[in-house]
Amino acid sequence: MARILTVTLNPALDLTVRLPHLDVGEVNRSESVLVQAAGKGLNVAQVLADLGHHLTVTGFLGADNAPPFDALFRRRGFVDAFVRVPGETRSNIKLAEVTGRITDINGPGPLVSGAQQDALLDRLDLISADFEVAVVAGSLPRGIEPQWLCELLQRLKSRGLKVAFDCSGAALRAGIEAGPWLIKPNDQELGEACGQLAGSDAETAAQVESLRARGIEQVVLSQGADGVRWFGPQGTWQALPPAVDVASTVGAGDSLLAGMLHGLLCGWPAERVLRHATAVAALAVTQFDFGIGDAQRLSRIEDGVQVRALA
Repeated sequence: MARILTVTLNPALDLTVRLPHLDVGEVNRSESVLVQAAGKGLNVAQVLADLGHHLTVTGFLGADNAPPFDALFRRRGFVDAFVRVPGETRSNIKLAEVTGRITDINGPGPLVSGAQQDALLDRLDLISADFEVAVVAGSLPRGIEPQWLCELLQRLKSRGLKVAFDCSGAALRAGIEAGPWLIKPNDQELGEACGQLAGSDAETAAQVESLRARGIEQVVLSQGADGVRWFGPQGTWQALPPAVDVASTVGAGDSLLAGMLHGLLCGWPAERVLRHATAVAALAVTQFDFGIGDAQRLSRIEDGVQVRALA
């Protein structure tokens, strides 16, 4: 299997509070509380590890509350290449109702200095030759400008890595300028990248092709319960997942990205790549943990995924 680098610039301790229903402005009683070391790149890494790949993880990590992340790295066998910064990694609160609705309250992240940013770039220069693919995913902590993110992507590309990029807002727009190999926006994020929300499938396809003309080879469009559309050298494909019981949508997009990378790195035919990746994402919404804990359940979901080539 492949050696993969994931870059999580703004990881988080996710505090997931499960409750029957959220009554705003009232006293609510939870059913359980789950604390997880997380962040988009780390979520992707956990799924890829379950699929058999070897992961090195990096980014910025607050020195004052690192133990939960250290424990995750040991448990998963990740090579730790994070740059420690003063202060705490942010905390995110997820209010998860039994209907599957999630209310997010996300922290801002630590303040990262210019010297610490240089330290990460230097570290990437030293280790990047060991990898075929780099995943850069998630939000930016305080102190980092979107243009710096563009520089990071360009440096990874210049060292021969295929860069999979998953971000939003100004960071997404800046990162696109580097021409990453693969991006995974949702409809809203695609609209942000292109200046306006598409009003039809034809407009969506035109926006995607404008991005591919700028050097982005693969565009994976995540559309939630409406499935996935994949635009790339393999053609245009659509997948629809089967109905599943939703526990939490947190990490579903990260699981989709991991599933796509796995299939592409394995050299599978397009239909198999998209079917498997869509099933991995559908499995993710049925659970609160990150990763593939039930391979048999994944296989049953995969049997129910509908995949078709689009003209």
